Amino acid sequence: MTIERIVILGGGTAGWMAAAALSRIRDGRNVDIKLVESEEIGTVGVGEATIPPFVEFQRALEIDEREMMAATQATFKLGIQFSNWGQVGESYLHPFGNYGYELGGINFHQVWHTMRQRGDRRPLQAFNLETMAAYFGKFSRTEDYNRDDLPPMNYAYHIDATAYARFLRKYAEMRGVVRKEGKVQDVALDPESGDVTGLTLHSGETVEGDLFIDCTGFRGVLIEQALETGYEDWTHYLPCDRAVALPCNRDDGSPPPPFTKATAHSAGWQWQVPLQHRNGNGHVYCSQYMEADEAHDILVRNLAGKPTADPNFLRFVTGRRKKFWNRNVVALGLASGFMEPLESTSIHLINTGVNKLIAILSLEGITEAQRSTYNRLATKEYERIRDFLILHYKATRRDDSEFWNYCRTMAVPDTLTEKIEVFKSNGQIFREEDELFTTTSWAAVMMGQGISMGGNSPMAEGVANGVAKEMDEMEKSIRWLVDRMPGHGQYVSRYCPAPAAA
Repeated sequence: MTIERIVILGGGTAGWMAAAALSRIRDGRNVDIKLVESEEIGTVGVGEATIPPFVEFQRALEIDEREMMAATQATFKLGIQFSNWGQVGESYLHPFGNYGYELGGINFHQVWHTMRQRGDRRPLQAFNLETMAAYFGKFSRTEDYNRDDLPPMNYAYHIDATAYARFLRKYAEMRGVVRKEGKVQDVALDPESGDVTGLTLHSGETVEGDLFIDCTGFRGVLIEQALETGYEDWTHYLPCDRAVALPCNRDDGSPPPPFTKATAHSAGWQWQVPLQHRNGNGHVYCSQYMEADEAHDILVRNLAGKPTADPNFLRFVTGRRKKFWNRNVVALGLASGFMEPLESTSIHLINTGVNKLIAILSLEGITEAQRSTYNRLATKEYERIRDFLILHYKATRRDDSEFWNYCRTMAVPDTLTEKIEVFKSNGQIFREEDELFTTTSWAAVMMGQGISMGGNSPMAEGVANGVAKEMDEMEKSIRWLVDRMPGHGQYVSRYCPAPAAA
């Protein structure tokens, strides 16, 4: 059966990212694309931090960066600051971009470790542009200095997710996507194939399609309620199952920092995402060790200003669908699974889900090979991100609460145990195929939370004999560049001011 009608059920960030990306199909084929959503059904809308591949998503859609940032009150993001994760009082930054660069084919952090044992006292962070710029509250894009002898600036955005969905709705509708207002009353299945054939809305209208994209959030109206796909629960690895979200003002008038903050508390952690005119905040926690009222009180006590809305209490089960693409339904966003926003991967997984779908899709029909390839790749991506998130909980030395005692002593996947043990031996990190998190990402979290290299790479010891001058130049270049950068708030106000601040 040829695909002539694509139906996206659900709006929000997932629905409108799918609609915007799929609208490009219409440049070559006149495919009918409809998005069905209801104003009565709210969206979770708390995921306001992104990671660098999201910048490429904007470029692929040929979206003007300044226009998007102004419309979504966006700021720039250079990494995530983690506080109280290894021990209470400790802090480190997981930066975008690399620590230095490979020297003699050896990871920079391994050479740095050898040099440190020989008496070089410079911290590893001094060799990462994003960390140093974040520390001093500075920002510039690579295009602003455009010099081959200086390191590039890797960044993402902090955005208002609800405003971003509105922005993409306008984009998609201009490219022929038709929005239908309505709530689904019934889902029709083909009696032979089991495929979804159409949706009946409360108004009585029927929306028929050949391919359906489920963006209905945790409910999974198509992928779960209609097709009963099943769910793989990862709560035993990632025990947090609740969150309370609450935006606030920045009452002290301080400029927005160019990084997200993730601060651990007694049974979970708090996020702070700085937009141009406010902060997005939330407290992710485990209901087995903390009640909702206590979680809310902790969040309110640690806000940068007065709350600007009522708290939004959320329940979730960390895990994934057993199939992301089942029959003629592809699940995106929260309908496909959920991993807490510890490393800002929620919007990223929508992005890569859409990208995989577009790469695999053939309008001549759906094959089992397409479905199995999509599911295999999506499963691999989810599991690798899962392992990286588990690392933050497992690699703690905290023993001040039952929650952290559980996390510190829990069994973890063999794939993560192996990664940690190899790193402990000589600092080696194997980045497998196209996994999201880089060598620097793994090194930043492991060293930031107290996992140390027990020995040196024998190759690094040889390379370290002749790199002192090169490391000096590396550090000087970063220091020189950061010194000349404008403040992040100053840069944003000049480059992409949101209307209310203009």
